[in-house]
Amino acid sequence: MSEHILITGGTGLIGRTLITALEKQYAMTVVTRDPSRAKRLLGEQVNCITSEELTSVDKFDAIINLAGEPIADKRWSDAQKERICNSRWKITQQLVDLINTSSNAPSVFVSGSAIGVYGRQGDTVVTEDFTDFHDEFSRAVCQKWENIALQANTRVCIMRTGVVLSGEGGALSKMLMPFRLGLGGPISSGKQYMAWIHIQDMVNAIQHLLSNEDAQGVYNFTSPNPNTNHFFSLALAKRLERPCIFRVPAFVIKTLMGESSDLVLYGQKVIPERLLSEGFAFTFPTLKEALADLDL
Repeated sequence: MSEHILITGGTGLIGRTLITALEKQYAMTVVTRDPSRAKRLLGEQVNCITSEELTSVDKFDAIINLAGEPIADKRWSDAQKERICNSRWKITQQLVDLINTSSNAPSVFVSGSAIGVYGRQGDTVVTEDFTDFHDEFSRAVCQKWENIALQANTRVCIMRTGVVLSGEGGALSKMLMPFRLGLGGPISSGKQYMAWIHIQDMVNAIQHLLSNEDAQGVYNFTSPNPNTNHFFSLALAKRLERPCIFRVPAFVIKTLMGESSDLVLYGQKVIPERLLSEGFAFTFPTLKEALADLDL
């Protein structure tokens, strides 16, 4: 019988792609607010339950925790900030509690985070050993999220994920329209770094953590080659065969997004040092390769 994996956030971009990659190898159960919708999205072969129905993790060999309200989809009102936090902290705490009271705990707990934990870092090279975090909302959300996950009494791997590039949705889909119209360009100075990862490398790296019994602790899930927003804009425009002559002023982004504009006006030059040191090979290490592969 195949191993059984529990997944939260299975209907999101990463979750859907991961389940497609794993479904022939593992039995899978997805925790979701809407099991009938999840079944339609993921297929009948995936067992779908609510968090209220999850009362034990004894039968699972691994847990992959991807749940969380999208952080950049809406302005950060106090209510939205609370949703962003609770959607991550609550389910993670539930999973940790179930692991710690289990008579047959899963052998690994792979839990989400984001490079936002570092806060804005300019052009400083940031590896997993970096500790001089900048205090801001994204840092507070991710730091508590990670701290909860690390309390689990099993092998724990934390994924600090960058901008995930996919042709099926996510951050890139929001960027495409102005570029397709020939109105795309850098944001503000364009000097802020964007640490990104191709969706296939994201999924492959999760599988690396699942199968590598020595893997433990914090991992940056980004390509080895972060780029400035200016470079990214030029590369995306070239890929779409469109001009890149407009620049979006910072005040426009701040007006549209409010405090959440921090996510695009500032950045981090993040390097996946631990994945590289463990021999993980990126299929799409450069932006040119990544964009060429995607159906845009």
